[in-house]
Amino acid sequence: MLKFRKRKEKAERRLESTEASLLRVQDLLREVRRQLRPLERQADAARRHGDLVSELNALRLFLSGREISAFRTRLEALAIDRSEATRKEDELRRLLAELDTKVMAAEAELSARGESGLGDELVRVEQLRERSRGISMLLVERRRSYERDRGQMMDSGVVANLEADAARLRGELDEVEIAISRLEPENLELANDEAAFEGERTQAATLFDHISSSTISAASAAAEVRGELRTLRASVESADSEHRRLAVRLQTLAERDLRYATDIERLRNECENAQMVEEPLVGEVTQAEAHRLSAEAELETALATRNAIAAELARWQARGEALQLALDSARARAGAEKLKDVSGVVGTLLDLVVIDESWEQSVEAALGEALLSVVVENTESARRALAHLRAAATSGAVLALGSKLDAGVSGVYPTGALRIRDHVRSSRKDVADLLDLLLASAVQVKDWTAAVDAVMSDPRLVAVTPQGDRFTTTGWRIGVAGGGATAAALEDALKNAQASERDLAEREVLVHQAQGKQQAARAHEADVQKRLDANDAAFTAASEALARVQSERREAATESEGLLPTLSEIDERQERLKSRVGELEELVPSLEKEEDDEVQAAKARGEARATLEAQSTLLSGRRRDLEVRSAGLIERNQFTQERLVEVERRLAADAVARAEAAGHREKIEKILSATERLAAIVDGHRHIIEARLADLHEKRRRQSDEVRALSTTLDEMRRARSATERELESGRELSRRSEVEQTEVKMRLEATVETLRRDLDVEPEVAEAAEMPALPEGVSAPARTRDLERELRLMGPINPLALEEFNELQERHKFLEVQLEDVRNTRRELMRVITAIDHEIQSVFAGAFADVSVNFTQLFGNLFPGGTGRLILTNPDDLLNTGIEVEAKPGGKNVKKLSLLSGGERSLTALAFLFAVFRSRPSPFYVMDEVEAALDDVNLHRFLGLINEFRQEAQLIIVSHQKRTMEAGDSLLGVTMQPGGSSKVVTERTSAAAGGAAS
Repeated sequence: MLKFRKRKEKAERRLESTEASLLRVQDLLREVRRQLRPLERQADAARRHGDLVSELNALRLFLSGREISAFRTRLEALAIDRSEATRKEDELRRLLAELDTKVMAAEAELSARGESGLGDELVRVEQLRERSRGISMLLVERRRSYERDRGQMMDSGVVANLEADAARLRGELDEVEIAISRLEPENLELANDEAAFEGERTQAATLFDHISSSTISAASAAAEVRGELRTLRASVESADSEHRRLAVRLQTLAERDLRYATDIERLRNECENAQMVEEPLVGEVTQAEAHRLSAEAELETALATRNAIAAELARWQARGEALQLALDSARARAGAEKLKDVSGVVGTLLDLVVIDESWEQSVEAALGEALLSVVVENTESARRALAHLRAAATSGAVLALGSKLDAGVSGVYPTGALRIRDHVRSSRKDVADLLDLLLASAVQVKDWTAAVDAVMSDPRLVAVTPQGDRFTTTGWRIGVAGGGATAAALEDALKNAQASERDLAEREVLVHQAQGKQQAARAHEADVQKRLDANDAAFTAASEALARVQSERREAATESEGLLPTLSEIDERQERLKSRVGELEELVPSLEKEEDDEVQAAKARGEARATLEAQSTLLSGRRRDLEVRSAGLIERNQFTQERLVEVERRLAADAVARAEAAGHREKIEKILSATERLAAIVDGHRHIIEARLADLHEKRRRQSDEVRALSTTLDEMRRARSATERELESGRELSRRSEVEQTEVKMRLEATVETLRRDLDVEPEVAEAAEMPALPEGVSAPARTRDLERELRLMGPINPLALEEFNELQERHKFLEVQLEDVRNTRRELMRVITAIDHEIQSVFAGAFADVSVNFTQLFGNLFPGGTGRLILTNPDDLLNTGIEVEAKPGGKNVKKLSLLSGGERSLTALAFLFAVFRSRPSPFYVMDEVEAALDDVNLHRFLGLINEFRQEAQLIIVSHQKRTMEAGDSLLGVTMQPGGSSKVVTERTSAAAGGAAS
């Protein structure tokens, strides 16, 4: 049974816990449903907004893809053009580089021809030839001198020879001086020729410098004009492009201004219509709000009244229940239930009197136990009632009507005391007489001190207080002893409760009506408010759109006003540029003619320079020949003078010189040999120099022919280079234009790609591969895009999270519905489990009770010979809530309640019930702890007989201090402990057990 009961209690606890969960889930579900309604509208708007945005994004993706494809196609075309221009430019540069190389080589070669060093070498070779001639003549002269010296030394007449040599030397010196004087006219003629040549060369250099500066200035002027012309033409084209762009922009702004004007007119009409509708709607909202407030106030009043009546009903019901319990308790104590079938019984005094309000405690204190007594008609009836109570062994009290007893009160009461009898009534005359008798000496005073004084002044009085204090000569009591309940008070409480129930039912109807009015008022107000909100939203959207369109129109007008002066400036600049281009185009032919003339002048200048260089070479040769001859003569003059001085010195020498003549002669011989060798060497070199000089004169002639041919070739290459340079500059201008356009297209492509990635978060490849969305018939993609943008602007701000919140809340609604259904299923399952457990408990309990009842009757008869015992169900019809009463009647006694048995009898009865349970539901062993402690020897003997009966079926373990119980056991187990030692178990088998084991 305990197992099933625990399962049932567990199921009931879970059922109670699910009650709170059920209420919580229901509350959450109602709250979620309340939130779903406004969110659904917002989600629909967000869904519509999302569809428009998706379609707009698809169109933007498609248009961006087409634009990107167009840009890339244009870039590829520009790249091809630019590649072709680059290839052509590289070819022209290569050709120009070749021409530059050839021109530089020709100029270098021409310069090399003019500065090749051939003239210098020619001058050096002529100087060497003249010098070799001078050296040969000098060597010849020295050889002659030394031969003379040697001949003089060999001659005996040395002095005479010296004198002859001196005379000869004087003659040679005169000849040299005459030759030197003859060179002066030739030197003067050569100086005049050189001065004339220097004048011609200076005049030619001045002319050449003037022509060169003119050439440079004309060439630079032509180059500057061509460069400026190219720049001006590019500027004119740029101005034309800018003019076209501004014109298109102005036309677009004009079209947009017309569209803005139409939109402004339409939006103003929408705002005016919304303002016209708003005032009536505001009045309706005010009326609806007032109606709702009135309905809510009416509902609050009805609820307050209903709650007050419900509280009053609860109070009267609680008072009735309390009075009913008090009356039932009073009747039970007075034995009214036992005496209801006795004749002459009127009822309890409590049922027969009516007590004034607020006097209940005072009357109860004054009447005391009499208030709970049973009132009978006369003394005979009282005797029969008392006899019936005695026979039933039940306590009780009776009051007999019609008794003629003296109250024994003088009728004089203390000051301030009030008679209790004046506040208690009864509808029966005899009961009123009884009240006169019972309350004749009862008075009410204000507090316990006055009550003490009243009793002390007149011991016959019964003094009570409003708080229920009672003071008599038999004792003083503070506080209320009973509940102060009467039948009249109970009836009054029940009537008031019924009246409150009727009022409550009426108020419930009024509350339902007020709730209906409130709901209708709220619905009407919500409908009107919804229309007002829709009108406000339309007005707000129209106002915002109007402000936005006006702002855009002002911006467009400002932009248009700013573009007009810019367009005028561009026109003026175009006129100036075109005028300047015309002027420069007129100057170009004359400058090109001057450039060609300068080329011819440069060619003539080269030829004149070659002629001047040839004249310079000739004059240089004459100057070198004159210098060589003059140097030879001067050297010969110096040598002759030195020789003459030496000869004269020798003539003046003494005889010592003659002694040294022999040694000097040998020295002269050696010098003559060396002189002859040197003369041979100089003659060889002179022949080589003359051959080289002839060769150089031939080379100089050929070089002049080559310089003239190189000048002609250089002029042709320069003209070809100028043409190539003009073609290259034209190609560069086209390349620059292509590069500018390519840069512009790239920037627009990058801007489009960046916008695509920022706004749509897709790559360009996806946009290019996107297909055109389905469009309404007759509508283009750009027009549909503008329509979608306009619809989105008119929709105004949208809660982007509404759809997500609605989906989440809908999921939560479904989840809560599932949870609610789970809780309900769980509760149903728990109810089925509890019902099944109840059936199981009833079945098991019925079977167990039947077995235990039979065994209890049998065992009780064994333990109490001649006695009877049985088990009785207190409520046989409700086995789940029934109790078990044990009826035990030992032999020789007429008692059945356990409370009237002795301690040993109660113990044996309990053991009989216990062993009846053991027998009905056997177990392998049983453990009992001092269950026979309260048994005397006779009952102990009976208990041991019961033990002996059960020891054959199971093992019994009994904790006991009874010697006879220990003797009946098979084994004894004890715990002992020696002083200073530890506890230990001592086991001892009884002799009976040992004998049985031995047998």
